[in-house]
Amino acid sequence: MPTSHVIDYQIKGESIQIVEVELDPLETVIAEAGAMLFMEDGIVFETKMGDGSNPNQGLFDKLFSAGSRLLMGESLFMTHFTNRGNKKAKVGFSAPYPGTVIPVELSRCPGQELIVQKDGFLCAAYGTQLSIFFNRKIGSGLVGGEGFILEKLQGDGKAFVHAGGTVIERELNNETLRVDTGCVVAFESQIDFDVESVGSLKSMVFGGEGIFLATLRGTGRVWLQSMPIRKLIQALSPYGSNSRKESSSMLGGLFES
Repeated sequence: MPTSHVIDYQIKGESIQIVEVELDPLETVIAEAGAMLFMEDGIVFETKMGDGSNPNQGLFDKLFSAGSRLLMGESLFMTHFTNRGNKKAKVGFSAPYPGTVIPVELSRCPGQELIVQKDGFLCAAYGTQLSIFFNRKIGSGLVGGEGFILEKLQGDGKAFVHAGGTVIERELNNETLRVDTGCVVAFESQIDFDVESVGSLKSMVFGGEGIFLATLRGTGRVWLQSMPIRKLIQALSPYGSNSRKESSSMLGGLFES
């Protein structure tokens, strides 16, 4: 695996964050298609099939990699932004929905790899390798794909992951943590991850927490999000739980036209 480009960055904003990457001449950052917010003079971009971490990759390997990205619900292509000018220049990236940008130094992760939810990757230094990660746990495979297909980031440089709402970083020390499914953003590869049924039938039906919870066991870092896109859509839906709260309000509908 090649050494990743060393990039400088700044995260801006609070509840809806962006990442601004500063590139030296000939430095490159890779990003999801459509993530670019702005780019300064001197930055050029090229859409490629794959992350470019292996320049000698053959056509079959490129097609396999592209097919893997389709399984994760991502675009076939990634965009490579390179500074072709003779001075430093910046390019900015924003995520598709409100939330937090998490910078991760992959060289600090055991095995220089990080497991990320399938729509969590935003951008990374050139040289970072992205691949599909199948969770072989039976429980996670039975829950409509929750946690079954994940994404693996490998490299020794900076990677940026997007999460919904507020982010919590937890350090597990031979511990077990149970989390609402969908709220797991990323975890180090030595963490054991599964999705398990919990509670009694009564709590499953009336508790409001769902039938399954994600379970993380072991020693290492995990990142959690307070508002995954699934919950955000439900909250904004006219038929979601918030609509019932509004209609039951004492003044609800009183001043509607």
